[in-house]
Amino acid sequence: MPTDRVLYSFRRCPYAMRARMALAISGTPCALREVRLSRKPAEMLSASPKGTVPVLVAGDGTVIEESIQIMRWALARCDPEDWLGRDDADLIAQNDGQFKHDLDRYKYADRYNSDPLAHRQGGLAFLEELDRRLAGEGQLCGARRGIADAAIMPFVRQFAAVDADWFASRPIPHVQKWLAGHLDSQLFETVMARFEPWSPGDPEVALPLAG
Repeated sequence: MPTDRVLYSFRRCPYAMRARMALAISGTPCALREVRLSRKPAEMLSASPKGTVPVLVAGDGTVIEESIQIMRWALARCDPEDWLGRDDADLIAQNDGQFKHDLDRYKYADRYNSDPLAHRQGGLAFLEELDRRLAGEGQLCGARRGIADAAIMPFVRQFAAVDADWFASRPIPHVQKWLAGHLDSQLFETVMARFEPWSPGDPEVALPLAG
C-alpha cells in the first residue's frame, strides 16, 4: 500500500459514508478495512475503544474517531471542490442531534420502545426545513455540493428508506430531488463499493478515491 493511513468503516453506516465521501473527494489515500460489526477487530478497538465506525488511524498514530472530524481533517488537507466553503455547522449539528434521534426511533422502534410515527413526524419537520433551503439553489449552501450536503445526505437516505413510498409521497420535492441527485452521483457510487470484512493477515485494499 502507498499509505500507512487506515480507515475502519462499515459500508452502510451513514457516519462512515460521509467520512468516505470526504476522504474520496479530497484524494486522501487510505487502507480501507471493512468491519463486521458483530466481530469488531481487536486492532480497531485498540485504536478506538468506543468501538464505533468510522475510525481513521493516521500514519503518525493519530486517531480520529468522529466522522465529522475525519471530514474536516481530510478537506483541510485538500479540498478541490471547496466543500469547506459551503459549510453550516449548526445545520450539521441539528442533523446529528435531533434528526438522528428521531431517525433511530422511527427506524428501530422496537429497539427503543418508541412511537415510530411520532418520530417520523419529528424527522419530517427537519426535512421540511431542508426543503425550504434547497428551494433556492439546489444544495444546502449554494448551487454546488459542499460539506453540509455530504454530512447530512446519508442520514436522509436512511430515513427515506424506512418507508420509501411514504417518503416519495411527502410534499418535499426539493429534498427528494437533492437526495436522488446525490445517490446517482459518481462520488456516491465510488464510496459504496463492496468489500469483504477485513481480518488480520488480509491484504490491504485501498479506499476508492474520486476522479
